[in-house]
Amino acid sequence: MPLVAHSELPTFKHLREQGHDLLTMDRAVHQDIRELHIGFLNMMPDAALAATERQFIRLVGSCNRIAQFFVYPFSLPELPRSAETLEYIERYYSNFEDLRDNGLDALIITGANVVNPDLTQESFWEPLIDIVTWAEDNVASTLCSCLATHALLKHFYNVDRQPLPQKLWGIYSHRVRHPDNLLLRDINTRFNVPHSRHNDISRDQLEAVGLKVLVESDEGGVHMASSRDEFRTIYFQGHPEYDINSLLKEYKRETKRFLKGELNTPPPFPEDYFPPEAQQLARDWLESVTDARDKGEPLPKMPEREIESFLDNTWGDTAKAIVANWLGLVYQFTDLDRKKQFMPGVDPEDPLGIGSD
Repeated sequence: MPLVAHSELPTFKHLREQGHDLLTMDRAVHQDIRELHIGFLNMMPDAALAATERQFIRLVGSCNRIAQFFVYPFSLPELPRSAETLEYIERYYSNFEDLRDNGLDALIITGANVVNPDLTQESFWEPLIDIVTWAEDNVASTLCSCLATHALLKHFYNVDRQPLPQKLWGIYSHRVRHPDNLLLRDINTRFNVPHSRHNDISRDQLEAVGLKVLVESDEGGVHMASSRDEFRTIYFQGHPEYDINSLLKEYKRETKRFLKGELNTPPPFPEDYFPPEAQQLARDWLESVTDARDKGEPLPKMPEREIESFLDNTWGDTAKAIVANWLGLVYQFTDLDRKKQFMPGVDPEDPLGIGSD
């Protein structure tokens, strides 16, 4: 894992404890290897901030190309945060102004919780668009996840996401629609992706503004699309970064909302995620916790480890391969950018020779 632990960010310690090989700054400065500097705009709510941070940094670190990866998490002050999370961000996260001044090679933007049907009315809208506008001219490529995808498609193309009749969540089978695309080389043509969202942008909406749908599902909709040049902006609607237990934790949170009376009925199981054994454990727990609540007794804990033992991760390897391909293209693009004064034949609108067809 050519990931450089360049700060005291807890994710670096967490990854080491999981057995990943990270470079210390001392080791990094003594190696004659190209550096790639990746900004990571983490807009997730407090409860998911650290987990999302770990998931995406691990994906970047799983790329075994010959480069040293420096990942810089940062957030937006306009997002509502608890005092504890603000302290965490102040201690471990970078400031965008410093990253802007020092330069980045690529940018990853996460999803966020929203309270307005109109994304442009969110408190984070203007600062997010300021960053995206800067990134257009200053990074090789931007990778967007979930809500960030919907926000950038609204900004760039005035595409409005559409509410779904019910929450889409679960594990869905997807097919690669353009196996010759450089982002999809050497990966399975069919693979699973987790989804968890209330809104959707469809194939028809994307193709109407000239974007290319790369990966989609009959049940889950479009997962992955790209900008017209197929590289400068990558859009994910799904969550390939998820851990094996991410949807399990979300199911637990939704169940707690039901127990508090915020939901009228218990949440359905995420689709194609819980096998029968896990479903039975979840049903037994829900019955016992509902009974204890009604009797005013302490609520039994969810048997998360037992349930997790029946779960399968059927998306992680493909997610690593796609992110590795993306970083490989960033590597090529930044190398070409550094050399283009010596390469008069390079098309500045298509430096990798990808084309727009």
